[in-house]
Amino acid sequence: MTVATDQRPPIHVLLLNQAFYPDVVATAQHGKDLADELVRRGHRVTAVASRSIYGQSGAVLPRRESIEVPGGSSPIEVRRVGASIFGKAGYAARIADFALFYLLAFLRVLSTDRPDVVVSFTTPPFIGLVGIVNRWLRGSKAVYWVMDLYPDLPVACGVMKPRGLSTRFFERVNRFILKRSDVSVTLGRCMRDRVLDKGTPPGRVRTISIWSDTDGMDPIEPGKNPARAAMEIGPSEVAVMYSGNFGIGHDAQTICRAMSILRDEPGLRFVFVGGGKRRAEVESYIAAHGLANARWHDYAPRENLGPSLAAGDIHLISLKEGVEGIMVPSKVMGIMAVGRPSIFIGHPGSEVARVLEETGAGLVVREGDADGLAAAIRRLASDAPSRRVMGENARRALRGRYDTPTACRQWVELLEGVVSGKAGELPAIHATTTSPPGA
Repeated sequence: MTVATDQRPPIHVLLLNQAFYPDVVATAQHGKDLADELVRRGHRVTAVASRSIYGQSGAVLPRRESIEVPGGSSPIEVRRVGASIFGKAGYAARIADFALFYLLAFLRVLSTDRPDVVVSFTTPPFIGLVGIVNRWLRGSKAVYWVMDLYPDLPVACGVMKPRGLSTRFFERVNRFILKRSDVSVTLGRCMRDRVLDKGTPPGRVRTISIWSDTDGMDPIEPGKNPARAAMEIGPSEVAVMYSGNFGIGHDAQTICRAMSILRDEPGLRFVFVGGGKRRAEVESYIAAHGLANARWHDYAPRENLGPSLAAGDIHLISLKEGVEGIMVPSKVMGIMAVGRPSIFIGHPGSEVARVLEETGAGLVVREGDADGLAAAIRRLASDAPSRRVMGENARRALRGRYDTPTACRQWVELLEGVVSGKAGELPAIHATTTSPPGA
């Protein structure tokens, strides 16, 4: 890709997030995609992140790294600080790790050449405060990339009390960041509504969808995909896959009960790929109920993500009801890229459910409806033509709406507008409603 000739003057963008390339969690991948597009457009990018792989302890990544980007005007400069001491040992341990990262990241941002704009993610929660303080001290713009909403998420999952003292304090902190940032970027329509309900000025909110790369994300036929053999999926088996993070915001019980219902279904295999706080819960359920047709595998490296996702014939995506708009599972876009249908377990008004129904790319089942989920799996497992049509719908809908070039172009134009003072002139960016192909 060549650098555009009609671009605005080069700007220096600082990305602030605990995880960055080569980490494989979704926020790290999205950050790297955006950084790639920025340097291809002639801009300068510095990323401040942790020396630890997200969720693990110990410093395994170098303090400084320059990452060359094909077609880029300059390398991405990565500055990594500290290390996770406890990993995901518990909430108190994670808070201690977050506090250490806050301090070291703040000092690193202030010691970095002055950026024109700081893009703060939400890992750890409220790291957007660093971007705002940097603006006060150095005049940089502050953009808040709302990947998750806190304390909304732990409240919705029962970890924090809705009216507890700590909840009210952190809610004030989050509202402060949302109101004081130059722009807050949400991932979908439900999240935008929640952010506006918190009193964020509408003119400071933009919605840019999560996305998926299309390079290397191909609808590989089962018999030609080596990832299926690596996952011990039989040639004639229908693989029902859950790929990615399985955290506190996801519904595990509905999936587990559906697996029990389908335990004797011939030719059906459940495949889990990834990690998260609910991994142990699911693995324990599989062992306790002797589910021989279910197995868990570790995360696939990004370069193998396409074949890994394509190994599934049907994909499961879950979100606990009440969490819609607080987080948006990014895995849906990767699944769409490899041309596979999805079954979403959650509220029908959530962003993922709306995307699947608008594009004809999958089915929706309510949380707790294990019988309904089992029936949906049976339906798709026995109907290869329907799976193929849904997969084709998904891949067709991705291009021009949810693919990496489209979303990153929206991001670059937004950041250029924020720095030039013309962000208010940009139209609101959001997913548009479409009818399923053939409807």
